[in-house]
Amino acid sequence: MTRMLPAGLAGALALTLALPAAAHTGHAGDAMFLQGFLHPLGGIDHLMAMVAVGIWAAQNGGRAIWLLPAAFVGMLAGGAVLGMAGVELPAVEAGIAASVAVLGLLVVLKKRIPVLAGMVLVGAFAVLHGHAHGAEMPEAAQPLLYALGFVLSTVLLHGVGIAIGLITNSLRLPALRRAAR
Repeated sequence: MTRMLPAGLAGALALTLALPAAAHTGHAGDAMFLQGFLHPLGGIDHLMAMVAVGIWAAQNGGRAIWLLPAAFVGMLAGGAVLGMAGVELPAVEAGIAASVAVLGLLVVLKKRIPVLAGMVLVGAFAVLHGHAHGAEMPEAAQPLLYALGFVLSTVLLHGVGIAIGLITNSLRLPALRRAAR
């Protein structure tokens, strides 16, 4: 038994010093894309704002249905570049919180404003969301793959919001109220 103790300790030490196997190399890009893709989904603030942009775009209809999300995505990318470059913006987190509140109110109130004004509004909010994505990019990340991930995720969240908006726009609420009686 005493002979096994040094061998067991040596084995345990060897296991703690072992390097990870590199059998499947070349997937770092996949991980960076996935980290970027998951970033908007991991924060309720990003998730709510991006879905709200889609819902509000559908509520506004017409050209707004694609111009509002497009403005958001374009300015999101610009904000991400600022964040990745280390450019400081004041009150990013407070601005993100305000974006959730304002976009939520616009959706609840079904407030329509001119498309250009809506683009400016969602664009300003998008710069803040993008800055947060860029500033929180992992150090070892490949910026382009990481950015492609969160841009695709954002587009999909806008699509979910547009679908919700189109479905709720088509509901006949007076008929539902009568049916509920």
